[in-house]
Amino acid sequence: MNLKEKKAENEALKKQAKEQETANPAEEPTAANKETVEDKKETIEEAMEKLSAEVAEEKAEETETVEEKNPLAEKDAIIEDLKDKHLRLSAEFDNYRKRTFKEKADIIRNGGEKVITSLLPVLDDMERALENMEKAKDVDSLLEGIQLIYQKYMKALNENGVKQVETKNNKFDTDYHEAIAMVPAPEGVEKGVIVDCVQNGYTLNEKVIRHAKVVVAQ
Repeated sequence: MNLKEKKAENEALKKQAKEQETANPAEEPTAANKETVEDKKETIEEAMEKLSAEVAEEKAEETETVEEKNPLAEKDAIIEDLKDKHLRLSAEFDNYRKRTFKEKADIIRNGGEKVITSLLPVLDDMERALENMEKAKDVDSLLEGIQLIYQKYMKALNENGVKQVETKNNKFDTDYHEAIAMVPAPEGVEKGVIVDCVQNGYTLNEKVIRHAKVVVAQ
């Protein structure tokens, strides 16, 4: 039985119940008649309640079926979820970009802090050496002090990845050396060998930051 037929049956039961109530109003009903009427009334009411429940249940099922058959509602929900995720990702990426930009700026601004800090003790030694040079009369002791400061300075540079380019008796290499003069090869020296270094070169973490200026035998 479909929903329309059940509604029609419900209306018929209501009409029947009304007719039972208004039937033979002039006659005094007997006890047996009263019981029969009451029984019929209860039967009709029960049937009406059952039918009403079935109608309500079928309406709910029809509503659910319509919602299930509506693909746009599901698609709209997916679109809203994607929009929300997109907005969240955009906000997170913007925060990440700002944070990394600040960190990069701090690195550029304070990148040399470690090197400068390691060289400050050398500066302290140089200041003390200058003070002592005004009073000292022993040149040898002053020279020894300067040598100690130089060694300390080179150690600090080495700890920060700075190394001196080797030149003495080495073959000329354009990756590390810059020839500023060519001289006839001395006795026992091969051509292309460095015979003198005018200015030391240095590398920082294997990268040349200054080429050594050298004199090469030809």
